[in-house]
Amino acid sequence: MLKTQNKAVMNWLYIFAFVVAFLVVFGGFTRLTRSGLSIVEWNPINGAVPPMGQHEWEKEFAKYKESPEFQLINQNMTLDEYKYIFFIEWFHRNLARFAGLLYAFPVFFFLFRKTIPFKEFAIYFWMGILFIGQAVMGWLMVYSGLVDRPAVSHFRLTAHLLLALTLFGLALWTAFGHRFGFHDTTKKAPWSLPTKLAVFSTIILIVQISYGGFTAGLKAGHVSDTWPLMFGKLIPPNLFTSFIAIFETPQTIVFIHRWFAWLGLLLVPYVYYIVRKQNYPADIQKGLLWLTGVVVLQITLGVLTILSYVNIVIALVHQANAIVLLGLAVYFIHRFRALDEQKI
Repeated sequence: MLKTQNKAVMNWLYIFAFVVAFLVVFGGFTRLTRSGLSIVEWNPINGAVPPMGQHEWEKEFAKYKESPEFQLINQNMTLDEYKYIFFIEWFHRNLARFAGLLYAFPVFFFLFRKTIPFKEFAIYFWMGILFIGQAVMGWLMVYSGLVDRPAVSHFRLTAHLLLALTLFGLALWTAFGHRFGFHDTTKKAPWSLPTKLAVFSTIILIVQISYGGFTAGLKAGHVSDTWPLMFGKLIPPNLFTSFIAIFETPQTIVFIHRWFAWLGLLLVPYVYYIVRKQNYPADIQKGLLWLTGVVVLQITLGVLTILSYVNIVIALVHQANAIVLLGLAVYFIHRFRALDEQKI
């Protein structure tokens, strides 16, 4: 169980969580600019350096020409146009390398200095495993678009996204422990209603983010640019013809993604009502009002993304705001559990 609080470790975790969040958003930019399949090999070490000289660029471009994306979509792409999408993906991968170093060097420094006691190292170890896992899944995602069709598996894309966001949430949770104090799991404090609702709201958010990943992977956001109607109807026919449709059919997936978020908008004001009624601390009450505003903003951005036919700027702000929501969810669960333990 974690006990040792340290401001330096807390600040490192906040910075690391921010970099992971930025990496996720830049991954969205990479996808929206169709740059993710531009580098057809995974070279964790050698790939840190871009091609040097005309010969190396032509060699790299020749590899890309063998990919389904070039052969089916970008047959007329020039070398200069290729360099543009190459550098976007190259920066994405180097940003991931930087995030890896930002994890590795500080964690071993703190461990060596015993700022992080070895007996409390487990949670930091799992952060490293999560980072490696999301990196491997990132390559498996890319590879799925290099075989026979110029589109990545939406399942692998979503798994890559969720692993990165789990890492983000774990880093924040641990940082909050350094800031507010770590939970005493030996107390077995009962879960209050606000804690249960916060966890339930977070599950809803994770499902919504997952469907956002499915929507992105299948490019389902382009299915319809009208709201609240799809194809002229509030509920189009034949959306749920089979169980597999909720995971595979673009129209069904984007329909779920459009409307599932409203459940969160109903829950957050209810949590606010409960904590106000039970006289929770003022900062919790005020924070929940802000959270309600962020949820409203998220839904508004989602609608604007639809109406703009997936404008890249709006779509990225929509994605970034979802990460803000996840960070706030982690914060409230952490605070509610601490208050639960104080009641014992």
